[in-house]
Formats: sequence, structure tokens, C-alpha cells
Amino acid sequence: QVQLVESGGGSVQPGGSLRLSCAASGYPDSSYYRTGWFRQAPGKEREGVAVIISDGSTVYAWSEKDRFTISQDNAKNIVYLQMNNLKPEDTAMYYCAADFRVTHQHLLLRRSEYTYWGQGTQVTVSV
Repeated sequence: QVQLVESGGGSVQPGGSLRLSCAASGYPDSSYYRTGWFRQAPGKEREGVAVIISDGSTVYAWSEKDRFTISQDNAKNIVYLQMNNLKPEDTAMYYCAADFRVTHQHLLLRRSEYTYWGQGTQVTVSV
């Protein structure tokens, strides 16, 4: 059974940094898997932020590619999202998601392409 547990959220001032962690377990013995970070602000749709694939390749939402970095520690089965220069508009619940089906690259940040989801961790950026 796939389980994803997020941690690392909190409250920071604009310009600050946070590192989110997604502890993954129960992944099937598959050569292909992808783990992504999504976020949802109040009243808005859940949007993809960054995705990392089993081969180490990454995809970012255009607006975040210079501030956020996704990485994975395969030994610990943890996927990280390092967020720098945080802005108030980054305030949202951040979710980790995973799937094991091969998909087209242009679909990697689409919410509907992910089967497994964590419970989320809140990030608040304010003065």
C-alpha cells in the first residue's frame, strides 16, 4: 500500500526558505515512478509545482523553476522540495503525489495524472 507523508511546512516571512519532505513507502517494484509536489491555495485549483521521475529527471512549473528545487534520496525514500525566496503567493497547502504509469511529459504536472496523495503540509508566507 502506497503511503506518502509530508512534513516541513510552517510559517515564514517573505524571502525565507523552507524544505518540505515527502516520506514514501509501499512503492511497487517498478522501474518507473514519479513523485510530485502540488499546492492548493484557498479558493484555487490544485496546481503542480515540481515532479521528479525515477531516472532523476525533473519538471517544474515555469513560475517556480528558479526558486524551487525537487530532489530525492533513494536510500531513504524521501522526496524533498527546497523552496527559496518565498512569496506571500506561495501560501498554500502542499501535497505530495505519486504514480507509476508512464505518461507524456507535458502531463506531468497535471493533477489527474496522479493516483496516490499525501495529507498535505501547510506553508504560510507573511510579514
